[in-house]
Amino acid sequence: MEKIHATRPGLVLGFHGCEENVRDALVRGSIKMSPSSKPYDWLGSGYYFWENSYERAYDYACNPPGNKVIRSPAVLGAVIDLKFCLDLLDTTCLKLVYDSYQTLSEAAEQNGRMLPVNKYAMGSKDLLLRNLDCAVIENLHTDREIKSLLPYDSVRSVFVEGDELYPNSGFKNKNHIQICIRNPNCIRGYFNPVEEVHWPDPVLLKDNGVGDWV
Repeated sequence: MEKIHATRPGLVLGFHGCEENVRDALVRGSIKMSPSSKPYDWLGSGYYFWENSYERAYDYACNPPGNKVIRSPAVLGAVIDLKFCLDLLDTTCLKLVYDSYQTLSEAAEQNGRMLPVNKYAMGSKDLLLRNLDCAVIENLHTDREIKSLLPYDSVRSVFVEGDELYPNSGFKNKNHIQICIRNPNCIRGYFNPVEEVHWPDPVLLKDNGVGDWV
C-alpha cells in the first residue's frame, strides 16, 4: 500500500542554477552531476532542483548564498521521474518525518547529545541552514535501510520563504517547491532551457488575414 500511494506518476521539470560551462557539460554528457551532502541541506543529501521554476533557479545562480561565486549564471533543466517519493505535501509522509524526529530526539537525550539546530543565515529572516531538518530526514532514510524497507528515490517539499508578497499577505515572494533526488536514475535527461518568444506572433496573424493583433 505504501508503494502505491507514495509513487508519483508522470514526469516533472526541475531547474538547477549553476555555471554556464557546467550546464553545457552536463547537457553534453561529458560530466556527471554531483549530489549535495552538506549537513544543512534542506531535504537531506541528493541532487537538488527547483520544481517548475526556471526563474527561481536563475535567481539562485545570480545570487548564490554565502561566499559562493557564479561568474556566468545559467540554468540547467532536467526531466525527472520522482518515483517512490517522500513527499512532504502528503500527510502520511509528514507523519513519518515527525516520527523520525521523535526517535532522533530520544536517542540524543539517552546519549547526552544535543540535536542539530536550524539556523538563520546572515542577512536573512528565513531558516536557510536546515541542520535539524537534514538530520531528521537522513535518520528516516537510515532507519528504513536498517529495517530493509524500500528506500525513497526522492524527497519533495514546499518552502515558504522571503518577504510578504503584499501587506498582510499569506504568500511570500520566494515560495517554491524543492526536489531532492536520491536515486540518480530518476533524472531521465538534462536540457538547456530555451528563451521564451512572443506568442501569438502579430506578424503571422496579419499574414493569415486575421488582422491587427492587440
